[in-house]
Amino acid sequence: MKIVHLSTSDLDGGAAKAAYRIHRGLIDIGVDSTMLVRHKISQDSTVIANKTLLAQIGSKVDGQPLKRYQKREQAMFSPQWFPDSVVDRVKQINPDIVHLHWICDGFLKIESLRSFQQPIVWTLHDMWPLTGGCHYTKDCTRYTSNCGNCPVLNSSSPKDLSFRTLQRKITAWQNTNLTIVTPSRWLAQCAKASTLFKDRRIEVIANGIDTERFKPGYRQVARDVLKLPQDKNILLFVSGSTTGDPRKGFRYLVEALQLLQQQEKCNFELAILGEELPSEVLPWSFKTHYLGKFNDEVSLALVYNAVDLFIAPSVQDNLPNTVVEALTCGVPCIAFNIGGMPDMIDHMGNGFLATPFDVDSLADGISKLISDSDLHYNLSANARSKAVNNFNIQKQSEAYIDLYRQVLKVA
Repeated sequence: MKIVHLSTSDLDGGAAKAAYRIHRGLIDIGVDSTMLVRHKISQDSTVIANKTLLAQIGSKVDGQPLKRYQKREQAMFSPQWFPDSVVDRVKQINPDIVHLHWICDGFLKIESLRSFQQPIVWTLHDMWPLTGGCHYTKDCTRYTSNCGNCPVLNSSSPKDLSFRTLQRKITAWQNTNLTIVTPSRWLAQCAKASTLFKDRRIEVIANGIDTERFKPGYRQVARDVLKLPQDKNILLFVSGSTTGDPRKGFRYLVEALQLLQQQEKCNFELAILGEELPSEVLPWSFKTHYLGKFNDEVSLALVYNAVDLFIAPSVQDNLPNTVVEALTCGVPCIAFNIGGMPDMIDHMGNGFLATPFDVDSLADGISKLISDSDLHYNLSANARSKAVNNFNIQKQSEAYIDLYRQVLKVA
């Protein structure tokens, strides 16, 4: 069985890392797996960089149609219209199955999918495959009928770019041999409700992780290495930019920590992974540590082992790697009860699920989990157990192999 994975990158971003872990997990159990990307970061010889001129131009011009919408939100929107050279490269590899992942930023044109001769398995890392161009819909459900009047584009036209993009997908993909995989039950429900995938086979396979690389370690050593205090509770937030992506919900964390500070419940400090310097002046007086960016998994595991709680206050999310990584290292997690969070976090079992967008509830969860050492100990043990039982990379790889076999038998 020969598999090719198509992903814009192998390690740049959460979706890329999830795709790369699937790829490596398959190799580890003997599958002939290749990854074709535009932006290669790893030194892995099984990852091939598509360095054609079309590949390099695509990322620069794919967003050109958005210039017509001057009042659009700054949320990501991908038309995927520019020609690509991916299909020709796939023909050279000649796989049994084409496995798609995150293919935006001009990497793969919508219409290219119908040119693949092989069955397609598509792991959805966000909502883009089922929408008219946005990657997360917020409260919009137009993808369940016809897009248009797009709130992300701030458009009042029923046949705007979102409508046209969705129609392109419907036309191009209607006769493809396509199986959908979602990491979370929430995204599976969205896919089943969508115009594009309501009649497709949809499976749920959770993101996997190396549970021996990510595991509980020596907190004191980790804090010494990262220069974090030994006598404080350390809360962790992960983002490329605290203000850059409203979907990650940093403003809710700010409000919750302000509330705890007012209540004099602030024997903690905040660590932010993904930034080296503050992008804004934060409205509190307690210490905040900017850890910078880490791409290698050894360093990431070190960070998780240095902290007491991981806070992921996203307003909409699939099954973020960060929560899986934290749980695997035995770190209780706090998030709003949205999206794929309930698939990972058991309320008061291995973390805390706050009432969506309720700052008081978020602050209450933080306070409960850092003030009760016995509770924290139990939640930490449960976090590790949940990860080993549900997010082990070998279990994920075996689930994909079973699916590939079924797809090939049907084909």
